[in-house]
Order: sequence, then C-alpha cells, then structure tokens
Amino acid sequence: MIRTSAFLAAVGAVLCASATPAISQPAPSLAPYFVPATTGSTSVDEDGFIRRWLLLEPITKPNRTNQLFTSDYVRKAFAEDRPAGLDRKLPSEGQTVSHKGAALTWHALDATQWDAKLFYFAAAYGKPTYGVIFWTTTVIDAPRDMPQARLAVGSNSASMWWLNGKEAAALFGDRRMVMDDVVSPALGLKKGRNVLHGAVINGPGLSDFAVRFVDDKGQPIRDLKVTLR
Repeated sequence: MIRTSAFLAAVGAVLCASATPAISQPAPSLAPYFVPATTGSTSVDEDGFIRRWLLLEPITKPNRTNQLFTSDYVRKAFAEDRPAGLDRKLPSEGQTVSHKGAALTWHALDATQWDAKLFYFAAAYGKPTYGVIFWTTTVIDAPRDMPQARLAVGSNSASMWWLNGKEAAALFGDRRMVMDDVVSPALGLKKGRNVLHGAVINGPGLSDFAVRFVDDKGQPIRDLKVTLR
C-alpha cells in the first residue's frame, strides 16, 4: 500500500508538472523611445521629422585600427556591409537576412521622439551597441512633385543617405547628433513613392539620427506621408 501511494504521488507530480504552462520570454521593451509601427501610412511630425522606419538589427563592425570615420573609411565600411538586395526590394517587418553568418531581423518602428535612438533600439533586442552599423529605410509619399526639396540630416556618428537609389547626404567624422547638421542641395521629391535608405556607423557612446525634408528656405515640408510599403 505504501509503495502504491508513493507511485500514485509520483505520477501526480509528473502530471502536474506537465500541465504547468511554459514561461514565455517577455517581448523586448522598446519604451520609451519606440513603439511598433502600425499598418498604413502616417504623417511626418509637426516639425517635418520622419518617425516611421524599418530598422535592421546592428551589424558588428569593430574598428580595430581605431581609425577615424573619414569619408574613405565610412564609404568602404558601408559598401562592405550593405544588406543584400536592399536596392532591389524593400524589406518588411520581421524579415530576417543572413549577413556574414549572422541572422539579422528588420523591425518596423515608430520613434516617439524627433530623433531615432539607435543605441536603445539595439539594447532592447540584446544586440551590440558599440562598433556597429545600423541600416534603415522608409518610404516617403509626396502629394505632388517637389523639385526644391532638400534632405536635412543629423546623426551620431557618421552616416550616409540615399534617395531613390542616389546618394543624397553624407556625414563623416565622430560627430554628435545635431538637428539639420547637413542639408543636401535640391534633390526633389517626385509625386508618389520615394524610397529613402540610410546607414549609421557608431564607435563608442550613444547613437541616433534625425531626418526631415526642407524647402529652399530651410522650412520643414509638413504635408508628407510615411509608409513602409
């Protein structure tokens, strides 16, 4: 009888254990700097800043030679670590790409502030925050042709930006993020869909960027829509 009771107790313990639900891992906390992007389009903010982005998890790029972020170094780094197919097809939320043996995921996010804080984006997903390259992309929907539109960018640290496949702005050196640090010549936005790609390289410290379009007087263009399709 004692043996039977012990056996039944053991069976009951196993059944109880198997019935206990597995503890799921909590989703990464993006607050307070990002929220998941909704579907459809959104407007630029009241100052014209673009807040909706597809962000790729960072690519590790250790600067073992302690080289400065010169034009030659940055251009070479971005050419070597450009995600495959970025120029041919817009990535999508949750899409994973393989880059030099690492699996990296694209995330569709809305920045809650006028600057997109890349350091905290990487930290939220448990990714490296120093010695990395961030890639980002978005789609600007213009209500009409805007031939005088200029791209205004600030970034920490160096960055490069391409509009509809052409280089639009470049910021070199180990710089802090300053609003409208570099303003391009007139690039023009065509009516409808315009694709913007960007890359930011970071050494030590924080990393972020801020992007908007301005007119020929330097005033923000506010009637733009932003989508990820």
